[in-house]
Amino acid sequence: MRKVAVVGVGETRFSGAQEKTEVELFAEAAMDALNESSLKPKDIQALFLGNVLGDFAEGQGMVQAFAAENIGALNIPASRYEGACASASMAIRDAFMWVASGFYDIVLAGGVERAATMGTPLATRTFAMFSDARYEYPSGITFPAVFAMLAHLYSKKYGIPLKKLKEQMAAVSVQSYKYGMFNPKAHLRKEVTMDKVLNSFMVSSPLQLHDCCPFSDGASVIVLVSEEKAKKLTNKPVYITGVGQSSSGPLSNQQEYLPRLRAREISAKQAYDMAGLTPKDIDICELHDCFSIASLIAAESLGFFEFGKAGEAWERGEAGLGGKVAINLSGGLKAKGHPIGATGAGQVYEIVKQFRGEVEPERQAEGAKIGMTDTLGGDAGTLCNLILQRGW
Repeated sequence: MRKVAVVGVGETRFSGAQEKTEVELFAEAAMDALNESSLKPKDIQALFLGNVLGDFAEGQGMVQAFAAENIGALNIPASRYEGACASASMAIRDAFMWVASGFYDIVLAGGVERAATMGTPLATRTFAMFSDARYEYPSGITFPAVFAMLAHLYSKKYGIPLKKLKEQMAAVSVQSYKYGMFNPKAHLRKEVTMDKVLNSFMVSSPLQLHDCCPFSDGASVIVLVSEEKAKKLTNKPVYITGVGQSSSGPLSNQQEYLPRLRAREISAKQAYDMAGLTPKDIDICELHDCFSIASLIAAESLGFFEFGKAGEAWERGEAGLGGKVAINLSGGLKAKGHPIGATGAGQVYEIVKQFRGEVEPERQAEGAKIGMTDTLGGDAGTLCNLILQRGW
């Protein structure tokens, strides 16, 4: 397979309800990515777009075709990807494979969502469609409940008293808010203390308000090209060197492995093996922190910390700047925001900007050369991991 490089990235701000349509938001991010790449819309050979709830948010299906036409990439193949919160990562992984195979040389990949525009009741109901709609949702299980149950299982499996686990989860949220505060693209830009996290209202025990990410609107897009094209377009290529994707059935069918998520561990291993790397090689990681407990589970499954020990690592600062691995310097889903169809592309955007030294000094990982993204769809129904390496 050929080497594949990211040569341009673009992103809107992640925020509350926006007036722009999904097509307009995607176009804004896409044009920024193209301008960075010194490419024109006519150069794009295919478009891969993650979008989950456009049908519900604004009554618009087939958003990928309209997005391609809107930016002037006329008559190209345009495909929509739906893997719940992992949709954009799936789109990027497939785009990577098409370029690596030699079928395409230049592909646009990313995602868009207007989840905040939907409002909390509708967003909550439609999000729940991505757990098991026949058995889980009718019994009252929404995603806060899924991760609340995982928190209880985590507490029991690793012998961590629930009060202590809540403090560890609060440390995750405080760190995410700290970095998000300096990110101009972030949805929630504010400092939040441990006391405020621990005294916020209960959402689904033991998860409180600040343990949960917001619904967000936004778009993020990247340009993927062959190594040969990259050499002509930029002196700062970022190569995708490892990809992984795995799936699971309903949460109840995963019970023997919980709170660990088998699909993530399989997907991560695929990415590590392809890149010829191990967890200790990763400098920075954007992982799926939809809830604070999700951060602990993800960091352990990715191999950064021992099982049951991630909370202690966060408390010691090992998951932040200057630590063992710098996690979610963007603010993560918790603070940067979670426009579900765009989230995975937003993670890649952050890694690329970090490598280039183009983020704010308060959250810049100096000298970072290897990064990883981790995106989870549904209740671990889809997991996707990407490894990126600085090419200069």
